[in-house]
Amino acid sequence: MSYRVGIDIGGTFTDFAMLKGEEIILHKNLSTPEDRSIGVMTGLEKLAEKEGMTLGDLLGQCESIVHGTTIADNTLIEMNGAVTGLITTQGFRDEMEYRRGFKENIWDATLAPFKQITPRRRRLTVPERMLFDGSIYEALDEQAVRDACRKLRKQNVESVAISLIFSFVNPAHELRVKQIVEEEMPGVHLSVSHQVLPRGPEYDRTSTTVVNAYVGPRVTSYLEKLVTRLQEAGYKNQLMVMQASGGVMTREYIDGSPIRVLASGPAGGVIGSAHTGVAKGSPNLLCVDMGGTSYDMSIVLDGAAPATAGWNMHHRYLVGVPMVQVETLGAGGGSICHVSGGEIQVGPKSAGSEPGPICYGRGGVEPTVTDALLMLGILSADAEFAGGSFALQEQGVREAFQVLGDQMGYGAEDAAFDCWRVVNANMIQAIRRTTAGKGIDPKEMVMLAYGGNGPAFAAVHADALGIKKVLVPKASPTFSALGTLVAKPTIDEERSCSCSVDAPDLEKMRTLWSQLEERANRYFRDAGFSTEQVEYIYQINMRYAGQNFAVSFDVHRCQGAQDFRFLDAEFGARALEAFNARHMQEFEHIREAELPEIIGVRLITAVDTPAPPVGRGCSAPRMAAASVKRRRANLGEGYMDIEIYAGNALLPGYEVTGPAIIEETFTTIVVYPGWKVQVDDSGDYEMQKTQ
Repeated sequence: MSYRVGIDIGGTFTDFAMLKGEEIILHKNLSTPEDRSIGVMTGLEKLAEKEGMTLGDLLGQCESIVHGTTIADNTLIEMNGAVTGLITTQGFRDEMEYRRGFKENIWDATLAPFKQITPRRRRLTVPERMLFDGSIYEALDEQAVRDACRKLRKQNVESVAISLIFSFVNPAHELRVKQIVEEEMPGVHLSVSHQVLPRGPEYDRTSTTVVNAYVGPRVTSYLEKLVTRLQEAGYKNQLMVMQASGGVMTREYIDGSPIRVLASGPAGGVIGSAHTGVAKGSPNLLCVDMGGTSYDMSIVLDGAAPATAGWNMHHRYLVGVPMVQVETLGAGGGSICHVSGGEIQVGPKSAGSEPGPICYGRGGVEPTVTDALLMLGILSADAEFAGGSFALQEQGVREAFQVLGDQMGYGAEDAAFDCWRVVNANMIQAIRRTTAGKGIDPKEMVMLAYGGNGPAFAAVHADALGIKKVLVPKASPTFSALGTLVAKPTIDEERSCSCSVDAPDLEKMRTLWSQLEERANRYFRDAGFSTEQVEYIYQINMRYAGQNFAVSFDVHRCQGAQDFRFLDAEFGARALEAFNARHMQEFEHIREAELPEIIGVRLITAVDTPAPPVGRGCSAPRMAAASVKRRRANLGEGYMDIEIYAGNALLPGYEVTGPAIIEETFTTIVVYPGWKVQVDDSGDYEMQKTQ
C-alpha cells in the first residue's frame, strides 16, 4: 500500500489529509509556533498510529508529501523576518516608500504608514544606469557597491535585495553586484530582482524582491529543517511545496524564490474547491474558508481559479508573482471579542493556538469566537473536539463574556450572541465587497464551505447573500491540506518582452520561451518527471500604452516536445483578437482606435498527478436521519432544544432538516432554520434553502 499526504499549517491547527488508495484519512493537531515542523512530525506520527504502523514504515511507503505553509505570511504579520538591506540604482532609494502613492484607505487620515522592512539607512544606492533597451548609459561603480556592503555589514544585515533599473532587460550590472556582495558578505542571503520578478514596473519588481529577501531565510531554513527531520524519520522522496499560484513544486525550486509560498496555504483550498465543484456539477463557486485565525474568500468560475501576477497586495506589500486570488479577513475561531467605543467588535487580533480560546484550557483569558460558539450551544464540552485530541472546557468562558456584557449593559449569553452576530456581519460584508469588486452576483453562485469553522456559519452567510445551495465536503475541516493533493506540480514564470502587436518580435519571444522551457525542464527532471509528461502553456502579457495593468492569455498549448509553429506570420493578428476578447471580459470595453502592445511572455508548465476522488449525486433513497441527543442552543432565533446528529452515522441519502447540528469528527455543521442538508453518494453534504 502506498500513501500520499497533504499538510496545511494554519495559525491554530496543522491539518493533514492522507490518501490511502481512494480512502481519505483526516487528522488535525494544534500548530506549534515555536517550531512548526514539530507539529508536522507529531501529526505524521498520529497518522502512522491510525494505520498501526511506525512513523518510519509510513514514511517509507509515502509516494509524496505535499506541504502548504503560512510561514512567509506569518513572517510578514509578525514582522520577524531577516534584517534586510537593499542595493539599488542611484536616485531610486525611496521607491519602496513612494509605493506609487498607494494607500489602502484614502479616506482614513489616521491610517499609519506601513512598517518598512528596509529602513532608509539600509537602502543604499550605487551609480549605474541601464536604459530601457538594455544598453549601458552609465557603467557600474564597483567601489560604490563594496562601500555599500561595508555599511550593510556594520548593520548586521542578514539578507540583501538587489534591484537595479531595467535589469530585467539586461541583467549584467545586477549579476556583477551579486558577485561583489558574495565576495564582501559571504553567507548572506541574496535576492536578485531579475531572478525573482524579471519584468517591470519598477516598484513591483523592487517590492517583490525586498519581500523575498525579508521572508526568504525563514522559509528556506524551515523547509530545510523539515526535510532533514523527514529524511531522518525515513522519508525517501522529494518534499513538494504548495505555491501561491495554485501549483506545487520541489523544495529546491522554492529555495530559489521563497516568495512563491506567500499565501500558499489558502491556495490549496481554492484548488481543491475547483476540483470538487467541477466533479459535482457546480463549476461556479463562492469558496469560504474559516479556520482558527482567518476567513478566506475566493471565486471559482467555470471550474478554474487562475493565478494572476498583477497588483497583489499582501500584508501591505506588493508581491508581483502569480497568485490565486484570495481575500482574507481577520475572523476565525480564535478571533478575540472585545468592546471598543461602546460597540462589540471581533478580531482582527487572534488568540491563535498559544494560548488559544479560553475553552481550550491552555491559559487563554480573552473571549473568542470559539468561546461564543460554546456559550451558544453550537459547540459542546461533552463532544469530541478536533478529532478527540482534547475536550473543550466551560470554566472561565461565561465569566469572560460577562465582562463584555457588563460594559454593554446585558448578560453573558447576550454578549456571546452579539459576538456571533458581529463576526457574521463582518464576514458577509467582506463577501459582498469581494463579489461586487469582481462584478459577480453571489445569488448566481454555489457556496462551498470548509475549514474547521466554515460549516458552522455557511448557511447564515448564504441566507444573507441570497445563495440557495451550500456544499460542505466531508473533508472540509482539512480541505486546504486535501487541496495540496489536487494541485499539479507547476512552474509559472515570465520574462519581459516589449514590442508592438502589429510587428511582434517573434525571434525574441521564441528565445525567451526557450529559456523558460529549459529552466522548467531542469526542475521537473530533478523531481522525477520526463519532458513527455509536461504540459506547456504559452501566454503573453498585453496592455494598451500607458495602462497600469496587463492581461494574460493563452496563445498555445502542447504536451511534451517543444513546438513553436504557432509563432507564424498570423501570430500578431491572433494575439490582437484574443486580447480584445480578454479585455472585454475583464473590463467590458476595448479601445478600437488603439493598438495594444506586448510587454511580456509567460510559460506555465505542469504535470498531471492523481487527484483525490470526488463523487457526484445521490442515488440512495432519501430518508430522515435520527438524532442522537438534544442540546440547548441558539441558532439565531433564541435558545431552544436542538436536535444533534452524529456525522459518522449519516449515510448517503440521509436528510437533516434545520434547526439542527451535525457533529463531525473535526468540524460542526450547523443546519439553520429554513435549511435542510442531504448526504450524497460520496458522504459530502449538500445544504438547500427550504423557505
